Amino acid sequence: MAASGSKSCLQYLFHLAHDHLDFRLPSPFWCLDCLSEEDVCTVMARSVCDIPVKLPTRQNGDPYMQKGSSYRINVYTFNKTLLFEDRIKKIDAMDYLPFEGNVSLKNPQHIFCLLEDYGTDPNNIPEHPNYIYFGRWIADGQRELIRSYSVKNRHFIGNTSMDAGLSFIMANHAMAKDSDLVFDPFVGTGSLLVACSHFGAYVCGTDIDYNTIHGKGRSSRKNQKWRGPDENIRANLRQYGKEDMYVDVMVSDASKPVWRNAALFDAIITDPPYGIRESTRRTGSHKDTIKSPDGYAESHVPVSQAYHLSDIFTDLLSFSAHHLVLGGRLVYWLPVHRPEYCEEMVPLHPCLLLISNCEQTLSSHTSRRLITMEKIKEPEELDSLAHLSDPRFIPYQGHNAFRERYFSGLNKRSGKDDTKSDVSGK
Repeated sequence: MAASGSKSCLQYLFHLAHDHLDFRLPSPFWCLDCLSEEDVCTVMARSVCDIPVKLPTRQNGDPYMQKGSSYRINVYTFNKTLLFEDRIKKIDAMDYLPFEGNVSLKNPQHIFCLLEDYGTDPNNIPEHPNYIYFGRWIADGQRELIRSYSVKNRHFIGNTSMDAGLSFIMANHAMAKDSDLVFDPFVGTGSLLVACSHFGAYVCGTDIDYNTIHGKGRSSRKNQKWRGPDENIRANLRQYGKEDMYVDVMVSDASKPVWRNAALFDAIITDPPYGIRESTRRTGSHKDTIKSPDGYAESHVPVSQAYHLSDIFTDLLSFSAHHLVLGGRLVYWLPVHRPEYCEEMVPLHPCLLLISNCEQTLSSHTSRRLITMEKIKEPEELDSLAHLSDPRFIPYQGHNAFRERYFSGLNKRSGKDDTKSDVSGK
C-alpha cells in the first residue's frame, strides 16, 4: 500500500448499484488502491451509481474493534438471495474475528459489511461465492438523489423529460460544480438544468418550442389536459430549492447564432431531439421569400423546416468549440442504428477531445451513445476548413435516417415494440 503525503492510502472496495450497466464494467465490485478516505468521501459526494464503500479491516489492534466501541455487521450478496437465517449463520461464523466491542443493531459506531459475489450469470449461480469481501463501511453514494429528484414528482415535465439517474450521470460527466455556468441548447423541461443546479452550477438554456419554454399547451401528465400557469423550468428549480441558480431560458433556434462570439459556458449538456417523440425542426423555409406577420403576434409560430441530425451535431460541436471555456465539457446523446454503428460515426471537431463514449441500448437495433468531449484549444480560421479536408470531421449522414430505422425495426416485429428502455430522450 502506498502513501500520498500525510494521507493514509489503502485499498477500498466500491459496491456499485446494479443499474445503468452500459456505463461501467459488469462487475458490481471494484477494488481501488492508493486512495485516502478523504478521496473516497469526495467520490461518494457525487456518485449516483455507488452504494456503500468498504475499507478492509486490519488485524490485531484495529481501533474499530476495541472495547468501548459498538458495531453491526451487514451481509450483502450479488446474484443470489439469502434467507434471513442464512445471513445470521454467516455472521455467526465470523466469531473468530477479534471484536471486543458491543453489538448495536440500531445505532452502532461502526458498520462492517460482508459481501459475497456469485458472478453475473443469473442462470448459473454457483453454490459458493466466487469472491468474499469484508470491511468497514465508509460512506454511501448519492443514490437518494434518484428518488428525491424523480420525474414522477417533478412539478413540470414533458414527453421527453430525462430521468433523474441519467441526468445526474450527465452532470457528473460535465463535471458541473459550484459557480459554473451550464447551458442546454435543447432544454425542454429542464431536467439537465435541475441536476447541474444541485451541484451548485448556474444554469440557462434555449429551445425552439415556445409552448415548452413558457409552459403552455397540453400537459404530459395523466388525467391533466392542460398545463397550469406555474408549470415552467423556473418552478422546477424552485421545487428543489435551487431557484437562485436559475439564470434564464429563452425561445431560440439552435441553428442560428444568437450569442456574442466569446467563451461563455463551463459546460454544455444536452439531449438533442432524435425525431422520435419530438420533431427535429429549425426556423426557415425552402421558399425564396417568407411573409412575416403584420406587427407582433405572441402566438405566431415561425415557419420551420427539417433539421437533420447530422446538421444538429455539426452545429452543436461548432457552437461548443466557440462558446465553451478551455477545459469545458460538452455532454450529449447520439442516437445510432446498432447494426451500422462504428466509432467513426461519432462526430468530431478539431477543438474538442473525445473523453468517453458510453452506450445505452434502446432496442435490438437502436441505441444512444453518451458522448463526452472537452475543449482543448480555441478555434482558428483553419478549423472551419477541417470538416472539408479531413474525413474524421465529415458529418455522418446516416444519422439522418435514425427515425426511419427506428420505426422499421418495430414494423419488422409486427408492430410490437421490442425496446428494453423507453426513449426518454427525443
